[in-house]
Amino acid sequence: MEGVRGIVTVTVFGTLLCLGVPGAARRLAGHPGQSNVIQAFVIPHSHMDVGWVYTVEESMHAYAANVYTTVVEELVKRKQRKFIAVEQEFFRLWWDKVATDAQKKQVHQLLEEGRFEFIIGGQVMHDEAVTELSSQILQLTEGHGFLYETFGKRPQFSWHVDPFGASATTPTVFALAGFNAHLISRIDYDEKDMMQKKKKLQFVWQGSPSLAKQQEIFTHTMDQYSYCVPASLPFSNRSGFFWNGIAVFPDPPKDGIYPNMSLPVTAQTIRAYAETMVANIKERAAWFRSSHVLWPWGCDKQFFNASVQFENMDPLMDYVNQHRDEFGVTVQYATLSEYFQAVHNANLTWDIRGSRDFLPYSSEPFQAWTGFYASRNILKGMARRANSFLYACESLFTLYLLKYPLGSIDKFWALHKIQQLRWAVSEVQHHDGVTGTESPKVREMYMDHLLQGMTAVKLVMAAILQETLNSGKNKFAYPLPYSQDTRSREGDSLQIIAYNPLGWNITTVVNITVAYSMVNVYDDAGNAVPSQIQKSAGSNSTFDLYVLVRLDALSYRRYLVKPKKSTCTKGQDGQCSREPTSYRGREIAFDRKLVGKSKNRGLRLLPLMNECYLLLLNEDTNLLHSITDRSSQKTVKIKQEFLEYHANGDVKRGPISDNYIFTPSGPAVTVSKSVGMEIITGKLVTEIRQYFYSNISALANEYQYAIFTRIYNIPKGYDGSLLCRRIEQEYIVGPLDLNREAILRMTTDLKTDRIIFTDSNGYQMMKRQYKDHTNNTLARNYYPLVRTAYIEEKDTRLIILSERAHGISSQFDGHVEMMLHRRLWNNKEWNLAYNLTLNDTSVVRPLFWLMLGSKATTSSLYQSGLALEFRPVVVFGSASGNAAQSIKSLGDNAANSFSLPSNLHLLTLSVPGWQYNSNHNEHLQNIVRGKWSKPDFRRVLLRILHLYEVGEDPVLSQPVTVNLKDLLKTLGTVVSIEERSLTGIWNINTLQRWKWRTVQQHDIDLNNATRSLTEEFTVTIHPKELRTFFVHFKE
Repeated sequence: MEGVRGIVTVTVFGTLLCLGVPGAARRLAGHPGQSNVIQAFVIPHSHMDVGWVYTVEESMHAYAANVYTTVVEELVKRKQRKFIAVEQEFFRLWWDKVATDAQKKQVHQLLEEGRFEFIIGGQVMHDEAVTELSSQILQLTEGHGFLYETFGKRPQFSWHVDPFGASATTPTVFALAGFNAHLISRIDYDEKDMMQKKKKLQFVWQGSPSLAKQQEIFTHTMDQYSYCVPASLPFSNRSGFFWNGIAVFPDPPKDGIYPNMSLPVTAQTIRAYAETMVANIKERAAWFRSSHVLWPWGCDKQFFNASVQFENMDPLMDYVNQHRDEFGVTVQYATLSEYFQAVHNANLTWDIRGSRDFLPYSSEPFQAWTGFYASRNILKGMARRANSFLYACESLFTLYLLKYPLGSIDKFWALHKIQQLRWAVSEVQHHDGVTGTESPKVREMYMDHLLQGMTAVKLVMAAILQETLNSGKNKFAYPLPYSQDTRSREGDSLQIIAYNPLGWNITTVVNITVAYSMVNVYDDAGNAVPSQIQKSAGSNSTFDLYVLVRLDALSYRRYLVKPKKSTCTKGQDGQCSREPTSYRGREIAFDRKLVGKSKNRGLRLLPLMNECYLLLLNEDTNLLHSITDRSSQKTVKIKQEFLEYHANGDVKRGPISDNYIFTPSGPAVTVSKSVGMEIITGKLVTEIRQYFYSNISALANEYQYAIFTRIYNIPKGYDGSLLCRRIEQEYIVGPLDLNREAILRMTTDLKTDRIIFTDSNGYQMMKRQYKDHTNNTLARNYYPLVRTAYIEEKDTRLIILSERAHGISSQFDGHVEMMLHRRLWNNKEWNLAYNLTLNDTSVVRPLFWLMLGSKATTSSLYQSGLALEFRPVVVFGSASGNAAQSIKSLGDNAANSFSLPSNLHLLTLSVPGWQYNSNHNEHLQNIVRGKWSKPDFRRVLLRILHLYEVGEDPVLSQPVTVNLKDLLKTLGTVVSIEERSLTGIWNINTLQRWKWRTVQQHDIDLNNATRSLTEEFTVTIHPKELRTFFVHFKE
């Protein structure tokens, strides 16, 4: 997004003199006799948003393709010119669809000369607040795989200049990828100001408390000018140093004349330009400890005409260098690696920053960028659901290739389909993508790409199951996102296949919608399966069927659903047979209760329970009263209610809320006038349906909010510990009135001192202490909830698990509120000009799991969160003939001994299909010779993550030793295993990251002997380690 938005701009030299800033003139003139000349590294770049205001296609046409075409052309002309390329999606599109063979050869040559450099190397510059770990890694891996395969290049530096805040997970991810330094920019304005004054903008960041020194990384924080050159010139009303002007949409001007082109560098202007440049360099130099200054030359959508850019900058830089003694500054074109190399060579001693992050981000006193945590809820849910489908398809395709090497499915066709979703999921991780901060047409672009990719991988999954289950003419269909609605006709038998992509055995419930009211459900051995059927909410023609499934790790099972026309099936003796039938849920309707009108509050309490929890409902309010953890008999009073923050839409009346910013006009307001309730009881599922009405006289279906709460009863013979311990809640929110921001507030009697714990990208937990601020305290105490959050009192925790990102806060003691939906419009010129208003009229249905209990009984919170995120994928199709008998003859396709301990997570099991040789030297030789291999379908990418921190749990925090050959034996015969960097492009044994001197002694330094992979393929995985391997299987 635009570099100038939300960044405090300090005007350069001319204004400094006018304001009488002490020493401004003296600093410009330099210090005679002083040898410490400032060395400025001028880094040409273009910030190219993969989305935001314009679609990728529009951006490619208007400017992005021209960036690479003209930059390559200009770099070839003069040896001193350089350029860094960041977002790979645009470069890959240019490379595949625009670049000529001659241009491709020039790129190879420029890379070898070190004058064209890939920075970050991911498909996008991902958001850091609301993205989930596996999606971050995916987009980075996609970009790195292309760069390494095509050029043999391995990015080693980040350039995270525009994400809205900086998480503590990102530095760990980049360290694991082999990076030597990390660069950030958008952090809280007052913290940046303090860091500038104290010269603390650079530090060594130990993002993970458990990994500490092992994965620390040097971090550079951009100063207040961020990634752009000064936006104004004291001698001109045009943009500063942007001689090519501003990109024009939809078509580039045919005459090459763009708006706001800077004054050319001439004999008349060169002195003024030089003084402006030098003043800015010196101002920046005062905020850093070394004499090296990073001077980013560029901004959003720049260098679409690199010729005019370099033709003006070349003589300007020559002029500054010719007046070195006068100015006390030298300037040179540079890549980012050259700048960091100079800082590293200075061998200074740096402070250590622990696992603290830079969230939330505020750019000004009333601009807390916490609104985007909840913007465009449906897109956030779609992005995560698409990632979960991709996760499932990747492992299923891997199993198919290894177990059915002679299968009939075209491997290249399947890989192409999977790559389509990889691209889409990577794309939406952009910092103006999943954040919900894009224009409506870009939101549609993301949604279209995700839906097309999901359709593609579902075709692959259906084809694999079709073949491996020998299903013949019974073709499989697949569920739509957010539902598993079969729409089957009355009388049709249905077969459903549930696939568990996780590395653990699970017992869970899958829910499908059917058109019949009575069924029998059988497993693939012909045994009756516990199930329950009940009328769908708000429908007289469909029914919700809940089926209890027991699935081994990385396995699928088939179930048969047979409709029944009657509860009685007569046998030969004329009596009703005892053929098992799905439990029928019994519905009880309650009268609506007015909010706040109860005179006997708390006296009439209705108990509902399973083996783990007792829920008490207040019949006088139709609201939840309390939850009791039955294992500890700890009861927590809890009230759930929906409220709305009102937002100002008129900039003349004060601060506004928009896609990015949350600035409420006052406290949240209760919106419900009455609450209706239905309870469906059954042997498997108990469901509570609460409907919240803003109008007392509203019809039954005219509710604006709803909560559907489910608890599960586990039959004997099933290990349902995880299923029993979750309270499932589905919320229905919307459509909202304009300029409303909807929250669910949970008020408990826990004593928490307003402390809340939230996850950082689903990787680690962060303690959030409530902070008082001079301005905007409410909004600045909001944090991103990606997957996990909890509040606690001593040993009791209330845990919230989510399958998409939201905003979360604890504004009062024992209180949690989650922002679920936003609908906003304002008249701010910026938002109107770029159509960045958030007039979201949708109805959203986010899903949460709650857990309550002691730390010991809720220690499965990470496993449960992943089970929510990566729920079984359900595929369905009609079943013809005597399906029960045909299923029985198939045998057990689920037999599989693959299983990880509960503290290790199978983060990745995939066949990337890369064409590069794992041996670096051989791969480089192949590139030189133009020798390209076919995709390697026997090389498997395996990642395993330890879920716990050091000391977090007495058992689960212990290191785990795993023999990978034994673990993977059910997949095939392992020939070799090599440990790799996070994205696979480095052999871990040859990766030597830079070491930086620090002021503190390190207290954690794992023994390398316990970390390395043994000859027997045994590895010990320590807390929070994320280990990546290439596994080669026998042909």
